Amino acid sequence: MTAWFRGYAGLLRAADFRQLWLAQTVSQVGTQVTLLALPLVAILVVRASAFEVAALSAIEFLPFVFFTLPAGAWVDRLQKRRVLITADLGRAAILVLIPFAYSAGVLAMWQLYAVGFAAGVLTVFFEVGYQAILPELVDRDRLAEGNSRLEVSRSAAQVLGPGLGGYLVGILSAPIAILADALSYLGSAAFLFRIRRVAPRVRLASPSGATSPGIRHEIAEGLRFYAKSRLLLAESAGIVTMNLGSTIGGAIFLVFIVRELDMQPEAIGLAFSIGSLGLLLGASTADSFGRRIGVGPALIVATAIISIAGFLVAFATPATAFALLVASTFLQGFSGMIININGVSIRQSLTPDVLQGRVNATGKWINWSIIPVGSILGGLIATLIGLRGTIIVGAALAALSLPWFLFSPIRSLREMPGPIGGTQ
Repeated sequence: MTAWFRGYAGLLRAADFRQLWLAQTVSQVGTQVTLLALPLVAILVVRASAFEVAALSAIEFLPFVFFTLPAGAWVDRLQKRRVLITADLGRAAILVLIPFAYSAGVLAMWQLYAVGFAAGVLTVFFEVGYQAILPELVDRDRLAEGNSRLEVSRSAAQVLGPGLGGYLVGILSAPIAILADALSYLGSAAFLFRIRRVAPRVRLASPSGATSPGIRHEIAEGLRFYAKSRLLLAESAGIVTMNLGSTIGGAIFLVFIVRELDMQPEAIGLAFSIGSLGLLLGASTADSFGRRIGVGPALIVATAIISIAGFLVAFATPATAFALLVASTFLQGFSGMIININGVSIRQSLTPDVLQGRVNATGKWINWSIIPVGSILGGLIATLIGLRGTIIVGAALAALSLPWFLFSPIRSLREMPGPIGGTQ
């Protein structure tokens, strides 16, 4: 048995981590179905324009702009397991509205916008709580390993989910396929109920020991902590640039491959599933890759790879679309996992336990708030210069993330840093 497998199995032998891992695995399979099915509902059923599809992507991410910082403060106040379970049950209830509306013959674009926004609000709380609960379940020296194991399950879902989604869309229709995601959230909640290590709900105090006067003060503490770390600021500058470029092209990506490259849902799902093996490879090797060449160099190498991969589909033809979509998805998935796992682990390692919810929320707010902007820009640019040109513009902008990592303290970061202000 290899050292990697022993470490992986060791974490899975920890009962509470295993329940979080199982919840992640189940819910992510369903989520990947919806990530393909929801825009296909807009494209194939509602017959939405490229701008309307881009707007749907933007609306799904707007909650990260408006609710992430308050969510971080509330997650630090509440039992994190309860936050995760409530988010799962709420998303299951919201998603079933789409197949019901479709079956009743009243499905419209405004309903997709409403469901996307409401589910996005609950996803904000889940994502913040999910990253904040991990340090309660895993020792700090195993955070990168824990994040890696969770991303392996996410990546496996991204291998299976699109293929399953394409198949379900092909035989059932896109709206009915979304039921799979609703059921997966119920399964996730069932596993989360079994986590036993539940930190009590407490009234927060600041790291200095003073009682927090209110939620605004608590949000400000997270912002101040983030602002004083050059590592966190440099990392976010690169990721924001990458996310802006990626979402400009990504907002109209499915419209491009359906309408210009003439790909069918089954072929799209299969291509994404094969290409997503890169996610699985990246998630399973991110921790060891960072340890071998250094955390900072790993981020730089991965950013260079993802920059090149972004251009591949832009030059595809109907004849080469499948192969280039597989290659682009594989390379972006592999490098994206290296960036995500090591980047989140840096943030968790730097942060005292009492601030985990707020600092993770701050990072997510900074990194993801640009996504709705990129989606709207993608729709506008596509209207002006066409779908293929928009893919090229997005890839070129995403490539500008590399200098942020090259010319910052990240370049010399060899291992995970310790908490600012000491351990808790």
